[in-house]
Amino acid sequence: MHNQASLQETKQHGAVRFPFNLYPCTIPGDFPQVALHWQESMELVFVKRGAGLVQVGAASCPAYQGDIFIFTPGTLHALRQAEGQRMEYENIIFELELLGGAEDLCAEKYLLPLQSGRLLLPARLTPNDLCYLQAAACLREVEEANRAKLPGYELLVKGALLRFLSLLIAQGKQQLPAETADTRRLKAVLQWISVHYAEGLRVADAAGVCSFSSSHFMRWFRQMTGQSFVAFLNEYRLNAAAEALHATDETVLTIASRCGFENLSYFNRAFKAHFGMTPREYRKK
Repeated sequence: MHNQASLQETKQHGAVRFPFNLYPCTIPGDFPQVALHWQESMELVFVKRGAGLVQVGAASCPAYQGDIFIFTPGTLHALRQAEGQRMEYENIIFELELLGGAEDLCAEKYLLPLQSGRLLLPARLTPNDLCYLQAAACLREVEEANRAKLPGYELLVKGALLRFLSLLIAQGKQQLPAETADTRRLKAVLQWISVHYAEGLRVADAAGVCSFSSSHFMRWFRQMTGQSFVAFLNEYRLNAAAEALHATDETVLTIASRCGFENLSYFNRAFKAHFGMTPREYRKK
């Protein structure tokens, strides 16, 4: 779903003049998980069926049917499969500039602070929250307008998203900005991985990015991501390979080598364990 070649998502969602899109997704049906990343756009995850796991920053929590997750620009987040579970959700992604521009009071008071991290919203709404019914109704209106695309649907989308944000802000539960020294270090490591993942990376190399010893880095990275560095790097390489299989005509051997796998047999085994099919089957599907 997101550009696997970078931990900071840079994909354009929707048209340039209407930067909005909605993606129906299933974990593990569409992909085993959405790896830890962040982007400069707003992202909403509306769980429709089943259950899964959602990570926000360094904290993970279960996700259940009806839950709504709100990822403001710059928020590190990931989605994973809960053991034996399947999660279907709507992924709504839009640029805040869609909702207000220059010389706009709403942009000055709310949208620009959201974009810069000076105003954060609750990361999760559940059916037990007071504003939940109204907020969920806004997202359903967005979904229906996007599905039907009747004349003027863009106005419906913008209006519903503005009402959704107003409901969250009116609760008065805004959080303090969550950017910490640890999250800044983690973003630096993730960006470093996105540049060097195809090389023969060692734990010591990654530890050097944040001036940690190897042993401290391994403990810290697991605490921040829920995975070992080696497991995370391997998964990142596999996701990059899957993206290349989808987007290019390069041979499996070339893709494996370009994504950091020196042994084709190991790559094939690891890919099938991760995606449930061989690279050639994945490309054909």
